[in-house]
Amino acid sequence: MALYAIGDTHLSLNTPKPMDVFGGNWVGYVDKLRAGFEIVRPEDTVVLCGDLSWGMSLEESKKDFQFLNDLPGRKVILKGNHDYWWMTASKMNRFFQDNGFQFELLHNCCRLYGDVALCGTRGWFLDEEKGGHNEKMRNREVMRLEASLKAAGDREKLVFLHYPPLYQGYRCPEILEVLKRYQVKRCFFGHLHGHSIRLAIEGVQEGTCFSLVSADSLNFIPKKILD
Repeated sequence: MALYAIGDTHLSLNTPKPMDVFGGNWVGYVDKLRAGFEIVRPEDTVVLCGDLSWGMSLEESKKDFQFLNDLPGRKVILKGNHDYWWMTASKMNRFFQDNGFQFELLHNCCRLYGDVALCGTRGWFLDEEKGGHNEKMRNREVMRLEASLKAAGDREKLVFLHYPPLYQGYRCPEILEVLKRYQVKRCFFGHLHGHSIRLAIEGVQEGTCFSLVSADSLNFIPKKILD
C-alpha cells in the first residue's frame, strides 16, 4: 500500500481544450497520465490536488471522471480554481454514486491513510485578488483548512492544497500560520505550470516541507509520498 499525489490533470475529453500553451510537455498528456499511473496499484491511494476537469458541469465532466475512475488506486479529490463543475458535497457524492465513480471528497474533513490524516482545501492565491484582497474568500479557505486539520485529531497530518501557500515573491501568511500552528510537517500543492514551475518554493520553510505536484512538473507521474 502506498500514498501518491498529483494535481492539475486538466482533462477535457468531452470538449477538447489544448494545454500545450503551457509547454510542449502537455502534448499527448492524456496518454502520459495513463502511462504514469502504471506505478499505482489498486490498493494504493492517490490524492488529486484540484483542476481535474475543464468541464463546466458534472455532466460535462463525466468522461473525465470516467478516465480518472478507471485509473488504478483509491482517489481522494480536492477543488482547484478551474473545477467549475464543483457543487455541494451531497450533489457531487450523489452524481458519483449514480455513475459508479469511486471518489472521496477532501472538503471540510480529513481522509485517512492508515494512521495518517490527509487534510486540505483549495487554498488562496495572489492571482485571485483581482485588484483587491478578497478577505471573505481567503478567510473561508483558512477556515476550511482548519476544519480539516481539527477533524484529524492527534493523528499525523499531511496537507494537500491546490494553490501554493508560498512561491517566489508571494506568501499567504494566513495559510502558513495554520500549517505552523498544527505542526504540519509536509504540504503538497499544484497550480503552477510551464514557466511558472520555476517559481515554486520547495523544501523546508518554517518547519513544513513543501512539494509541488502539478502534473506537468511531475512529467505526469504521481509522486510517491508514503509506502
